[in-house]
Amino acid sequence: MHRWHLEETFNTSFGRIAGGRAGSGPPLLLAHGWPWSSYSWHRLIPALAESFTCHWFDMLGYGQSDMTCDRPTSLDVQTDLQTEMIEHFGIERPIVIAHDFGGAVSLRTHLLKEVEFELVVLINVVAINPWGSDFFDHVGRHIDAFTGLPPHIHEALVRAYISGALIEPLAPEDFEALVEPWLSEAGRTSFYRQFAMADEALTEVLVPLFAKMRCPVDILWGTEDPWIPIERGRKLHDAIPGSRFFTLEGLGHLPQLEDSDAVLGHLGALQRT
Repeated sequence: MHRWHLEETFNTSFGRIAGGRAGSGPPLLLAHGWPWSSYSWHRLIPALAESFTCHWFDMLGYGQSDMTCDRPTSLDVQTDLQTEMIEHFGIERPIVIAHDFGGAVSLRTHLLKEVEFELVVLINVVAINPWGSDFFDHVGRHIDAFTGLPPHIHEALVRAYISGALIEPLAPEDFEALVEPWLSEAGRTSFYRQFAMADEALTEVLVPLFAKMRCPVDILWGTEDPWIPIERGRKLHDAIPGSRFFTLEGLGHLPQLEDSDAVLGHLGALQRT
């Protein structure tokens, strides 16, 4: 069984970034979202690594990457980081599989930074405003009320927040691995910092550019997503000419961990028909 790992550390323009790679074949980049980490891909990697060289990393302020730097961690910064990490990995025209905020970052990398991709697979992504849940909105408007929470209250909030994204329960070890990075002192600070950095203008700028995508786009969406309703996925599909739209029946916002087999079934050989 493949062991999910972050074997590499990159000293980037934005701080220390943890990443990993596995497999052989054409390059494939996995882009995680909020409030996850690259761990969210660990159930897909063994199958994908049979055909592709998979690359992954934790975004700045997430997982095992730097949570203590003073630099912003907003989508524009994450876009610059993704561009730099593609250079660090030494890959050209990767297939990109992106989830949640990773979708917005990858779309910005392609459309604003002019990085070429072979194919983009978008899974329950942030791309069409408004972004997410009512709670996400609420915290963003009242950051000061949350940053001083005692650790045990903060932990309960993180657990409830992550649970609110799901329809199908996760394996206990997966749930704990998603929660754990946010429980350290640096993690608590970084958790609320992400709410404060939210700026829908950073995705609004993409809307007139969707018609200019230079690679094929597949969109996968959990039909029961509590955070980003499937109607927003269909709207994104309509905005990207030639894109293909697939539903993941009965799944929530985190399909790759809720039912990895269903996601892998749609990914197939990652070839257009």
